[in-house]
Amino acid sequence: MEDNINNNLRNTKFSVLDLVPVAQGSTPLQSIQKSLELAQHVETLGFERFWISEHHNMESLVSSATPILIGHIAQGTKTIRVGSGGIMLPNHAPLIVAEQFGTLETLYPGRIDLGLGRAPGTDQLTAKALRRNRTETVHDFPNDITELQTYFSKENRNAAVRAIPGEGLNIPLYLLGSSTFSAQLAGSKGLPYAFASHFAPAHLHEALRLYHQNFEPSEQCNAPYTIACVNVIAAETDEKARHLETSLQQLALGIIRNTRKPLPPPVKSMDGIWHEMEKAQIQNMMHYSFVGSKETIKAQLSDFVANTRVNEIMAVSHIYNHNDRLRSYEILSSL
Repeated sequence: MEDNINNNLRNTKFSVLDLVPVAQGSTPLQSIQKSLELAQHVETLGFERFWISEHHNMESLVSSATPILIGHIAQGTKTIRVGSGGIMLPNHAPLIVAEQFGTLETLYPGRIDLGLGRAPGTDQLTAKALRRNRTETVHDFPNDITELQTYFSKENRNAAVRAIPGEGLNIPLYLLGSSTFSAQLAGSKGLPYAFASHFAPAHLHEALRLYHQNFEPSEQCNAPYTIACVNVIAAETDEKARHLETSLQQLALGIIRNTRKPLPPPVKSMDGIWHEMEKAQIQNMMHYSFVGSKETIKAQLSDFVANTRVNEIMAVSHIYNHNDRLRSYEILSSL
């Protein structure tokens, strides 16, 4: 049994998705500083990459200026890959994205990833404010990706509109998704695919199946490559990990109630805080949450990798205390 568990995880890469959360009582500056400390920490632990997501108009997250934060993290680290998980492409003109990430790749060569999503990363009113008079919708996503790839290509050097810097640079693209649309698109374009199973578990297996089924080799990828983002809260004991998890559960409750506040400290029990229907909804949303001691997490993740055949686990850990969060990633790295 132990051999099977070790075999399942031996070739699995571990990475981090950071939303740059604001813990209750902390400031945006302190949150950004803690994200840099986390990136430096997981770099020493041998993690593959550190991605930052794009979110807007959320008091609990300060990851709105994603490329700036990526540059900050890349400057403060040495070897770990740094990127977006992701840039919400409908919010941005492809040329601007190409220029921004071309600049990042120029400053930190060989270390920048460009993960792309098709959701707004916010509410519709804020999305409208971001886009101004642009009529961009998620249905334009495939064309935007093609345009972005064109700006990065060497062949674009004679075009009237060029991305400088960016043109001719080897910046790997990753498609992100929480449904089957991006899975099929990533497969047909021969791009790596990352699924947001940390909050949208329902379509994970179907999306992975469609990705593999539709995969066509490309210049970037000659074989399918999949990443699953999951919640991980590891601690010395199962009991402590479950206690730490109550911060994530309260955060999710704020999403359901549309009362999104900074990440709260853990509580003794969620009883009396959520209703049974809310509890069931959150447990469903957070289905792929791996919570417990090293032994518990190891067994859970081994089964998950065996069932999904993903190449990489990208862990997001909403833990109130910064030292507990650092320790959670230490435990994950030791599996």
